[in-house]
Amino acid sequence: MTTSTIAVADAAALIRDTDTLGVPLGPGQPVELLHELGKRERFDDLQVYGALLVDLYEVFTRPGVRMASGFFGPAERFLRDSGASIEFVPADFRRFTPVLEATRPRVMATMAAPPDEHGWCSLSLHAGATVGELHRAGADPDRVLIVEVSPAFPRTFGLEPEFPHRLHLDEIDVLIESDRLPINLADDEAGEVDLAIAGFVRPFIHDGSTLQTGIGAIPSTIAKVLAESDGGDYGIHSEMFTTGLMHLHKAGKVTNARKGIFEGFSVTTFAAGTPELYEWLDGNDLVRFLPVEQVNAPELIARNESMVTINGALCVDLYGQVVADTIAGRQFSGIGGHEDFIGGPGLDITDRSLICLPSMAGHVGDHPHSRIVAELPAGSIVTTPRHQVDAVITEYGVADLSGKTVRDRARALASVAHPDVRDELLAAAEQLG
Repeated sequence: MTTSTIAVADAAALIRDTDTLGVPLGPGQPVELLHELGKRERFDDLQVYGALLVDLYEVFTRPGVRMASGFFGPAERFLRDSGASIEFVPADFRRFTPVLEATRPRVMATMAAPPDEHGWCSLSLHAGATVGELHRAGADPDRVLIVEVSPAFPRTFGLEPEFPHRLHLDEIDVLIESDRLPINLADDEAGEVDLAIAGFVRPFIHDGSTLQTGIGAIPSTIAKVLAESDGGDYGIHSEMFTTGLMHLHKAGKVTNARKGIFEGFSVTTFAAGTPELYEWLDGNDLVRFLPVEQVNAPELIARNESMVTINGALCVDLYGQVVADTIAGRQFSGIGGHEDFIGGPGLDITDRSLICLPSMAGHVGDHPHSRIVAELPAGSIVTTPRHQVDAVITEYGVADLSGKTVRDRARALASVAHPDVRDELLAAAEQLG
């Protein structure tokens, strides 16, 4: 089929008042198209499947529009709290793939880099869970594949021939040209707590370690510490590629030579950060974007030599159960790769998974609000079960849980809690097991 390059309004008109639309997570979303859809006053029944909205799209405030989101960000929370029909789909990032395949939206739409001289559009900042469904929509005459391209989006690479990370003009039904910029996601400034946690993480990382990190002050601080200290020869195998990981590359600390799998490349399934990151990624074949079912597969994570994963949590109880995506039972973020990158390293003796979190989340009145608790409050939703958890790190130290009994795990967790609640938690630990 010959691709038509049309105005965004004409592309939006291809989406019916009763329809299904699938879009990628976060930086893969077709921003101009979604904003154009918001100009329509109402829909009869438009069901949108996606995750981690990067903007406050008005389309989700229109009557008849529903969104099934696999990961909440600030936009989903704001829209939900404002009365929009935004609901969470409990699934980790890998399971987005079969869920989307079963749902089979009539229209699939994505962001991409402009076509090269051979007609290929790099999928730029996102491979994720939508790659297969994008190709299937393009091959099906009863479905529509819309691709929005902007020169601000970097041209990135997959791994040929199995994971090419691109679409050809021959399979794209409609092409939209825009000047939209990728989301600017600056790293948080490091505070004393972040620096203390990074100090406890540092001894776990050795020359040749393969690293996974997420977004936020703690992982960016760890990346900065690694970039400025001795050591290196690191590998990267990370669901998300961040500005911090770019700085680690630029400091000459990343070779990807000793990983054991995907050697020679940093692998990721999506990227988000600063304009500097996007400029660095453009045409850079040191980073390869693979589908999430490859990057987040626990058995592949475990094949990396000396894998060290660094993830966060909102709350951990003395059993080691982790709450990372809800607050008081209300959806805050999503499951993503949390369990995969915590559980995967447990399959190999050379690997470690670290959960890093501040010991406190402020105070409720005069009572300290500890992130380490004797038991989870009623209604809490566990993100990652206790048997997956290896080590928990706060600014007060490391609770190494692997191989310990229930009571010893509880003692270790209580010992890294804030001093204001530590004695209370140590007493509770003695009652367990």
